[in-house]
Amino acid sequence: MLEILFVPGMVLGFISVILMIVGIVFAYTGYGNTIGTMVLSGSAAITLIAVYLAFKSNVWKKIGVQSTMDGQANVLEAGSVNVGDSGKTISRLNPIGKASINNLQLEVQTQDGFIDEAKNITVIKILHNKVFVKLAE
Repeated sequence: MLEILFVPGMVLGFISVILMIVGIVFAYTGYGNTIGTMVLSGSAAITLIAVYLAFKSNVWKKIGVQSTMDGQANVLEAGSVNVGDSGKTISRLNPIGKASINNLQLEVQTQDGFIDEAKNITVIKILHNKVFVKLAE
């Protein structure tokens, strides 16, 4: 729980695995094979039970994100945007940004570097649902 909430990146997980291995090695070297095997078996059993209970409980559902994303970038209907149509940038295109074309707010891409906000643009190519624009002349 500490790793998930406070220290992301599996740092504490790696440290705990290393410490568990060191403890098992110390049990073998300090107390012999019988105690070492008991510590190894106990550690493995407790770890498996803890992992099973963690996945079986609803703790993960409470911590995890429950919302879904159902949006899509550009969903263009046939004929809504055509090559040669003009519009205006809503955000800076570097090289991708938002623009208004035919009263539609779209994600567009420029092939010639950057275009600042509130500049007039022209559609030069439509590839699938990707709209390519250039600065209007």
